[in-house]
Amino acid sequence: MGSSAIAALRELILEVVRYTAKGEKWKVLILDEGSRRLVDTVVKEDDILQEHVTNIELIEQRRSINNGLDAVYLLTPESYVIDCLTMDIHQAKYRRFHLIWTSSLLPDLRLRIDNAPGAQRLISQLRILNIDFFPRESHLITFRDPWSFPMLFHPACNQLVRKHMEQLAQKIVSVCVSLGEYPMIRYYRPRNPLHDAAVLCTHLARFIQDGLDHYASQHNDFPPPSPRPRGVLLVTDRSMDLFAPLIHEFTYQAMVHELLPLKDGDKTFYKTVLNSGTASQEEREMELGEKDKIWVDTRHLHMKDLLQKLVADFNKFRAENPQFAEESSSNPSTLNNIKDMLAGLPQFQEGKDLYSLHLGMTQECMNIFQNHKLPDVATAEQSMATGVDEDDKKPRNLTDQVVRLLDDDAIPMPDRLRLIIEYVLHRDGIFQTDVEKLLAHAQLPAQDFEIIQNLDLLGAQVFRQVKDQKPSSVPLVPRKPPTAIKQEDLSISRFEPVVKAVLEEQLKGTLDPAIFPYTKPLLDASDAANNRVNMSQSSLRSAKPTWARTRPSAMEPRQRVIVFMAGGATYSESRACYEISREFSKDVYMATSHMQTPNLFLRQLGDLSVDKRRLDLPIDRPARKAPAHVFEKEPAGLQKVDHPPASGLAPMAKDSGNRNGPQQNSNRSAAGYSLSPAVPPPPTNVSVQAPNKITKEPKEKKRNFFKF
Repeated sequence: MGSSAIAALRELILEVVRYTAKGEKWKVLILDEGSRRLVDTVVKEDDILQEHVTNIELIEQRRSINNGLDAVYLLTPESYVIDCLTMDIHQAKYRRFHLIWTSSLLPDLRLRIDNAPGAQRLISQLRILNIDFFPRESHLITFRDPWSFPMLFHPACNQLVRKHMEQLAQKIVSVCVSLGEYPMIRYYRPRNPLHDAAVLCTHLARFIQDGLDHYASQHNDFPPPSPRPRGVLLVTDRSMDLFAPLIHEFTYQAMVHELLPLKDGDKTFYKTVLNSGTASQEEREMELGEKDKIWVDTRHLHMKDLLQKLVADFNKFRAENPQFAEESSSNPSTLNNIKDMLAGLPQFQEGKDLYSLHLGMTQECMNIFQNHKLPDVATAEQSMATGVDEDDKKPRNLTDQVVRLLDDDAIPMPDRLRLIIEYVLHRDGIFQTDVEKLLAHAQLPAQDFEIIQNLDLLGAQVFRQVKDQKPSSVPLVPRKPPTAIKQEDLSISRFEPVVKAVLEEQLKGTLDPAIFPYTKPLLDASDAANNRVNMSQSSLRSAKPTWARTRPSAMEPRQRVIVFMAGGATYSESRACYEISREFSKDVYMATSHMQTPNLFLRQLGDLSVDKRRLDLPIDRPARKAPAHVFEKEPAGLQKVDHPPASGLAPMAKDSGNRNGPQQNSNRSAAGYSLSPAVPPPPTNVSVQAPNKITKEPKEKKRNFFKF
């Protein structure tokens, strides 16, 4: 579906590897833990090695001197990485140094490189590659920064907010540059804000606009020529929709991430038992990612549709493998029968394992669905989130319904807390004594009161006074007319995230400019008039005017819309972006600091009232230092001239990674990265990526609030 962020970043990295030090037959690639983590997200090691790379090494590890080879460094601009690099230069560890950075260097870091002994002689080039982000899916991009939420909303982080937003803006600029987009920017501005963080999107959008304008002023080839309509960037934050991270979602991906014990880090794994009940039974961690076609095809399906598709696909799998069909004459109409049949199929291991994985996860989700009485919980949730019942009428006896659920021992404690929060949001605030009574009724601990109270930091009205006559809140976008769907399975999935309605209004050209103003008002009249789903848009990048194009509109490249959700996005919101992409024939990308699940959201809400010293923010941690061995002198006799074997590539280093840079000393810039061969880059605010995957490293946290 459309262009993939993973494919775009992969091509950027391979292009950099391919053309840096192009005149040399062989080269070595040096990564740090941060850049290695980024490269591993999108590129295979073999793809890197095929670009005349003999070894892929980590800068933090011991390495021999190879002064017969050029080295391409793809590094994150961190202080300890600079220390490692300057020692490499001091020891003349390689013949020439080609320095490629994942994001902009701060002036003091650049100065340390320039002042390193031998730098002028050995450094062949220094370039900036704007790839400081992690594509999680083809249209889902994260920064892997769960600490962004408390940094943006915690009251004690006032002094950190500006710097953190500048870092976020730099990452968003990197996303736009890598996609070749110079978009129109619109941002969420609440109607009647009650919280200090209401200015979040206003300031963040301004920082992004300034960053894009500065980049364009320094790069005449940005944005690259293209017939693609000019893109749109929507800057939003978590306060725009507080129901989305709380409500139970019954699509496959959302249920798996909420209900199952996943290992969710740089990649997502689920531990399952394969070949159950046989001599070859084993427990294995299996990855849920873009390489798993079953996962990609089914992750956005409602569980009802998922069950039907898995059975249909499994029957097709049997038909294509007749020797398997002979294994069992059982009727493959139930999950248990299918799992039993798979256990007797040793021939088609990969397909067998994937079906076993997804059938097992589906069965586990359905067990929890029934045991925790999620249909009953969801019925109440849908009425509170949408404001109407399944008959599209104002819900009656909702309070009694919620209280009965709070009394039910089958409802887990976190779900009871979610019901109370949803009830408070639905009522637009209740009496404080009523909150206390509901918590006591649900047998929840007293500290959960603070979680509910902290909602006011995200703009919700939590408590009402006795004589409070505040009018009911107006929906952000007009409510859709009721649909004719009456199936019970879908009646518990009537709620749609606010971001989906916002995208629909944007692509129809009817999004309220009072709530989503542009960063450049002077362009509103011309660009907004062109920003309609059935109207061709003028493009700042197109050399040929719209009226002169002869190609049918159906064949033109699709317009891109990027949604940035500050404070974390949900899987339901990511799903909505895919659905809008298909409905409107656009490429809609969700970008966010991190992915929110209901349990994580509750935990982060609670963190907003703890002492800042307990947050363990990365900015409060001691700065990481280079390993001690980096500063040791190279033992005499170990220096070597390392030429690759004539037979082909040398074996890849055990800790190999993957990342590189552009071309040699030309001032040309490939799409998506900036070049600055000899002159230090202009001062910019740098977003520094935390150390990554190869060696265990404490993850960084971030948290903040709003005073400018």
